[in-house]
Amino acid sequence: MPCQSNAASLNTLNDVGAALQACWTPPANSENSSVTLSFSFRRDGTLIGPPKPTAIKVNGDAKARQAYVDAATAALQQCLPLSFSPALAQGIAGNIFTLRFNSPKQ
Repeated sequence: MPCQSNAASLNTLNDVGAALQACWTPPANSENSSVTLSFSFRRDGTLIGPPKPTAIKVNGDAKARQAYVDAATAALQQCLPLSFSPALAQGIAGNIFTLRFNSPKQ
């Protein structure tokens, strides 16, 4: 079930970031953690290939880090496809974007 409403097109990169962040729910017991994902969009609002983690700051072992990355990747996938305005769709395709998914600080 997509988080982003397809009723309105996204007009700016800030709109895109806000729509993606709206889908994010940090894993339980992951305070003070973050992961940054790198990804590219097609004009139709889908991804070109899978997102790649570029920075991971997660307390815990490798399993905890992977669970956090998987949660961020799932949140991104749940929001897709995004609905870009024609102007944004024309300029967004193929560009690399990064977005940080944070957990609340305790």
